[in-house]
This record gives sequence, C-alpha cells and structure tokens, in this order.
Amino acid sequence: MSGQTFDVVVIGGGPVGEVAAERAARGGLKVALVEHERFGGECSYWACVPSKALLRPGNLLAAAKRVPGVPIGDRIDPAAVFARRDWFTGKGDDTGQVDWARGVGIEPVRGHGEITGEREVTVDGDRVLTARHAVIVCTGSVPSRPSIPGLDTIRTWGSREATSASSVPARLGVLGGGVVGVEMAQAWARLGSEVHLVITGERPLPRNAVFAGDLVLHGLREEGVYVHTMSGVTGVSDTGNGIELVLKDGERLVVDEFLVATGRRPATAGLGLENIGLEAGRALEVEDTGRVSAVDGGWLFAAGDVTGRAPLTHQGKYAARAAGDTVAALAAGEQVTATPWSRFTATADHHAIPQVVFTDPEVAAVGLADARPGSADRVVDIDIAVAGSSLHADGYTGKARIVVDTERNVLLGVTFVGQDVSELVHSATVAIVGEVPLDRLWHAVPSFPTISEVWLRLLEAYGL
Repeated sequence: MSGQTFDVVVIGGGPVGEVAAERAARGGLKVALVEHERFGGECSYWACVPSKALLRPGNLLAAAKRVPGVPIGDRIDPAAVFARRDWFTGKGDDTGQVDWARGVGIEPVRGHGEITGEREVTVDGDRVLTARHAVIVCTGSVPSRPSIPGLDTIRTWGSREATSASSVPARLGVLGGGVVGVEMAQAWARLGSEVHLVITGERPLPRNAVFAGDLVLHGLREEGVYVHTMSGVTGVSDTGNGIELVLKDGERLVVDEFLVATGRRPATAGLGLENIGLEAGRALEVEDTGRVSAVDGGWLFAAGDVTGRAPLTHQGKYAARAAGDTVAALAAGEQVTATPWSRFTATADHHAIPQVVFTDPEVAAVGLADARPGSADRVVDIDIAVAGSSLHADGYTGKARIVVDTERNVLLGVTFVGQDVSELVHSATVAIVGEVPLDRLWHAVPSFPTISEVWLRLLEAYGL
C-alpha cells in the first residue's frame, strides 16, 4: 500500500466538498479531495444545473406568450435545449473542476474513499491518506427506491437519467410530487412528452404552503400533464411495448420511461463508518460547526446532504464554509467561537433555509411555511397583484405569504408563488436572518413598478 499525509482529507468532490476543501486550504492547510465519480458532483452534472437548463427554455416561452407583441414559436426545440444543457455540464468532462482544485492548492484524488481508522482514509483499497487534523465527509445523497412489485425487473429513470437524456420519450410516467417530480414532469411535457405524474396526496409539494401546491398543480395541468392525485403505483411490468404502471385505484398506464422521484437519503453506505463505531446508511449527525458529535477526538466533520440537515446545494455549501473554517482555525490553534451566527456555525439550518422550485409558476420560500402549532404566530396571505406583476405578464397569477412572530414582531417564514418570483426570496432570507422588525421593514421601500411591491402589500395587510 502507498501512503500520503495531509492536514485534511475531504471525501466527496461535489460543490459541498469543494467548498470545504477550499476553505481549509485557504487557512493554509494541505488538503486532499477524494471523488469516485466526477469532480463537481451531482449538482453540476445530474441535478441543479442540467435540470434548470431543461426548464428555462419552456419557462421563457410560456412567459413570452403572456406578453402580446413578442414574436415566438409554438414549441421549444429539444435538440437545442439538450445542446445548451450539455454545454453547461461539459458533457461530463470534469477537467475544469480538477484544474480549479489544483489551482487553489487542493490535491484531487480520484477513487472511492473509505474511512479505515481514526484520521485515515483508504482509496480504492490500496492508497492510504492520513489526516493530521480532520476528515470531512461530503458525499451527498442517493435516490431512495420504493418497494413496488416488479420495480427491480424494469429499467427506470432516476434524477440522473431525467436530467441527462437526449431524446424525448413519447410517454413518461413520474412517481413523486416533490421538487424533482414536478420540475421534471413540466420540463419533459414542454419538450414534447405525454407526462403522467402520480402523487400520494391532493397536491404536489406537501412541505410547502397549501396554495403553493395548488398553483403548481394548476400549472402542470395547464401544460397537459396528467396528474393522478391521491394515488400511487402498486405494481409495474414490462409489456414489450412499454412499461405498465398499475395505479392505486386499479387504473393501468403504459409509458416508455418511468421516473422514480420518491426522495433521497444520505450517502453513507460504503464509507467505512462501521470501522469507527457508526452505522452505515444513516445520516451523520453534526453540531453546527460540522463536527460529527458521535465520534470522539473532534477529527470527523461532515457537511451537506450526508448530514440530513438541509439537503440543498446552497445550504450544503454554507455548512461546508463553517466546517472548513472551523477545521482551519483549530489547526492553527485559534479560538473557535461556536455561538449562533458566527462564521464557524451553520445556524441558518434551523431558521432560514431558502428554496426555489423552478416550475411555472415558481415557488420561492424561506423559513416556516405556516404558523407553529400552539403559538401566537400570524399568517398573512395575499394575491400578487401589483403594477409590476401586471406589467410583467398578462393575467399574472400568484400568491404571497408571511408568517410573523407576533411576540417579537419579526418574520419567521415567507412564501412567494408566481412567474419569476425566485429572485424575491433572498430579500426574505435577509429579513429573517437579520430579524428585521416589521416596523423597520416598512421603511425598505420597494421600487415601482416591480413585483417587489408585494412586500408593501404584505405589510399593509398585516396592519402597518
């Protein structure tokens, strides 16, 4: 076996691992970044980036149709959409990411990393990397696969196949009403597929405000997506002429591709966690600094989906900054102040997690979706009906919500649903993180005529 010693070894070369490694390297540490697939990770090649590249053309065409006088066609060009997506993903070539890592002082190591002892990572069974200070696990998550009779006998799409396919299936079945399910259902419907979306509840996006799911459901159906609510798939089989789906009510559908989008779980299997007394397959529970609380000695850290805390790329990168900075400071003998809102803690994971669902209409939300049970919180809902929205699109339809802690007079949650509301969510995030009192927020005057004027209407509806 060959061996090398680094100050820090990061397992997982996606966006989260890259940030953790870069922050540690910025602190003067010698860092190895281990990745068994592509440097740049899931988000760059199979998730956030390609999915938005698939969604944007359809959203843009729909927006153009809502403004008279814009010369447009009836459909988007799938070949051009796929080509643009492939440009963003580099067709899977991670050379640029490898070059970036070396350029900032990180040593990229390609292979499967397994924790084989304290501060020890073995790559592909024969290369031992020893960390003087810390190992940081940033391996992300993998799709969860439901138990459905016949599922293991057919070819299915996961999120990777849904974002990387370069031909349009005539008929696409989608199981799951979460973000991946609704985004891909709409994207492929606009690319030309007959899409059947099967969900268990009355509406998609059950973790969001009820009106968000209702408006997205309406948007999907307007695009021709067949949404089967209060349903499920009880069996699947290959008919030779497609994939037959048996729904909960006995209805049978035949599709050409079947996307299973029923959630994800932390990618901790095969990491060697059992070698250090942890259970493989479970999330790594961490303190706000990123330190894995169940491991003595303070040498094991984790960030991103693998912790199960806030499974979003931007939140993972935020947590990685805290973890990388903590490791670098401890290595330098500096005092780490792990108080809330310090640069060493991922405090926002508990209070202000923003997320955008890039469907049409978009859903942009941060913090709480509703009032806390038994609290004095107040919820205010209004339509997005301001001059800016009317100018933005004929027949603009949208809604907005604020959740207010009436005892402290600050926001706990904000939700916007409508065309092009994604850029509004950061103002809400700033207000929540900064705990801006509503009577002070009243003085943040929105420009006219923009959709941001909805902030004024929300505060007026609250009573200011």
